[in-house]
Amino acid sequence: MGDNQNLLAEQRRALILDEVRRRGGVRVNELTRKLNVSDMTVRRDLDALARQGAVEKVHGGAVPVAEATTHEPGFEAKSTLELSAKEDIARAAARMAAPGSAIALAGGTTVFALAQQLVEVPDLTVVTNSVRVADVFHSAQRSMTAVGPAARPGAATVVLTGGVRTPSDTLVGPVADAAIRSLHFDVLFIGVHGISPEAGLSTPNLAESETNRHFVRSARRVVVLADHTKWGTVGLSSFATLEEVDALVTDAGLPATARAEISERLPELVVAGPSGDVTDI
Repeated sequence: MGDNQNLLAEQRRALILDEVRRRGGVRVNELTRKLNVSDMTVRRDLDALARQGAVEKVHGGAVPVAEATTHEPGFEAKSTLELSAKEDIARAAARMAAPGSAIALAGGTTVFALAQQLVEVPDLTVVTNSVRVADVFHSAQRSMTAVGPAARPGAATVVLTGGVRTPSDTLVGPVADAAIRSLHFDVLFIGVHGISPEAGLSTPNLAESETNRHFVRSARRVVVLADHTKWGTVGLSSFATLEEVDALVTDAGLPATARAEISERLPELVVAGPSGDVTDI
């Protein structure tokens, strides 16, 4: 890893997480040497990663979390994780939504952050299976009509699919699937529970996986929004291969080794920096 004394905390923790996943565990004294930081700094980083559920602390170091592939955190729990990364990703992804286009926004907290960036893009047609995402656009419209005309010029047309609600506040099942199958999207923006070379895009919820498959099939362009902690994570059910993805938008915490592997598999990798800078690879 070399001399990383001046790395930002998020970048340093991403390197630690990558090392834990690659080796199956690390010791504190090894990390202090490789990162060229103090023992206390490494322990603080491990504490932070443990609070996020990314690693499990053991005596003298840390190991990967033995999380069940069926575990699905709720929306509120996920919304508190990697906030700055999600905001960076959302700003970068918003540039991919052209005025007047038909887009699909699947569920998830990163897509929710994107929705907040899209309310000012004119004349969008938005299809979503996320109650939270739909409410972002409806709330924006209500705030405008409270003090202005009955309809804001260029306001998005929002279509919310029906279906059964999941812990992530997305609507899935036969009703949602039928609605999505009958439509065609210019761009699909979709979040993931996990992304890996072997499993592709995955989720712990079987019904959500099936609904996501229909989203992918109905879109001309598939854009995945995933912060660096999603790389290497595998859920119970895969719904798309990496070859079905047109672009991945991630944050600057993604390790260089992962960037290189993704760049070989995907047509476009967009790394959104903490200052809002975007790098296309």
